[in-house]
Amino acid sequence: MFTALSVLIVSGSKAQDVTEGRTIFKERCTSCHALDRDLVGPALQPIVGSKDEAFLIKWINNAPALIASGDKEAIEASKWNPNAEMTAFPTLTEVQIKSILAYVKAGEPKKAGEPEGGAVQQEVSSFSIAGVIAVILISIIVLVVLGRAIQMLERLILTKQGVVLVEKEKLPLMAGIGQLFKNKKFIFFFILCMVAVLSTFGWMGMWNTGVHTGYQPVQPIKFSHELHAGVNQIDCQYCHSGAFKSKNATIPSLNVCMNCHKAVQGRDNNDGNISPEIQKIYNALGYDADKMSYDKSKEKPVEWVRVHNLPDFAYFNHSQHVVVGEQAIRKEKGLQPNEPVCFACHGPVDTMEEIYQYSPLTMKWCINCHREAELDVKDNGYYTKIIEAHEKIKKGEKITPASLGGLECGKCHY
Repeated sequence: MFTALSVLIVSGSKAQDVTEGRTIFKERCTSCHALDRDLVGPALQPIVGSKDEAFLIKWINNAPALIASGDKEAIEASKWNPNAEMTAFPTLTEVQIKSILAYVKAGEPKKAGEPEGGAVQQEVSSFSIAGVIAVILISIIVLVVLGRAIQMLERLILTKQGVVLVEKEKLPLMAGIGQLFKNKKFIFFFILCMVAVLSTFGWMGMWNTGVHTGYQPVQPIKFSHELHAGVNQIDCQYCHSGAFKSKNATIPSLNVCMNCHKAVQGRDNNDGNISPEIQKIYNALGYDADKMSYDKSKEKPVEWVRVHNLPDFAYFNHSQHVVVGEQAIRKEKGLQPNEPVCFACHGPVDTMEEIYQYSPLTMKWCINCHREAELDVKDNGYYTKIIEAHEKIKKGEKITPASLGGLECGKCHY
């Protein structure tokens, strides 16, 4: 019973998990698909509700191969948008694909009642809870049946031995329950079940500790990525130039904002007045829009609230990923040519009115990408340097840290 309980608890936590499906969907599918509307690909909820699960698993896993095999349903599906081919995801397991399908069927969870700060609460799999309850109920039934069987066998043996049995009086319900809790076997089993249930919820709680997917703090200035990166098509590098040449992406200085907002003041939508959010930029810089002059004595920093937080012991270099690893990341995450590589981790920021943490940023999430992403070493300056160093080692020539990138700033300056 204990083994069965453990197996069901573990398998239940790994079964078709809507939360996991949502995470994978956001990482892999949102560039082409939405739940309830057509994008590059069709709306998914009507399709998942009408198609066979076995076909969907094969389609998601490797659609091009399924089409090439001559599958009629796959060929018909490919005609929806002849200009866009469905990306293959051979690294996704069947369980992960089923989790995606479960999320698509369930839809996006409502945000009503969400705690302040926008943190998305990790949902405990309903399957795992039902599994634990089912195992406990079945175990109780089995214990009751075994207990009755033992009593019958004992009575049968005593009867054959000639012992006169006295029928026990039927006890009231409460008295019966009290008598039950005097049974050592029942108490042991009850404690065992409580430990299993509490351990399951405790494990799930600890597993999600520090995971801040969906974290969206209130910022001092309501900067809209949807307007700037989406509608106005401003390139990520224009503001976050550090991401392409250093460890940190950097928060742009307000002088970068003033390149546009010295002229763009939002008066059209504010009855001829300067937009309140643009005015906050002016106030922080001590800028007088009427005189077009700066007063340094009035300058004050904007206290932005950090959204993406990594532990101090976790080293992450933006330039190494968005420059050296760009092609591998694009291929792994299925990004379109017109989408910046930033979307792989930060999600579709061009649709975010206010920025929030899109990916879990956990060790597991990073390691899975490092395990699955396929590196293209051809015409890659970094790996060319490594190959040249290996050739020197074979010839017995001198190798210095500089030849292995030891002069790069990020090697020493975290």
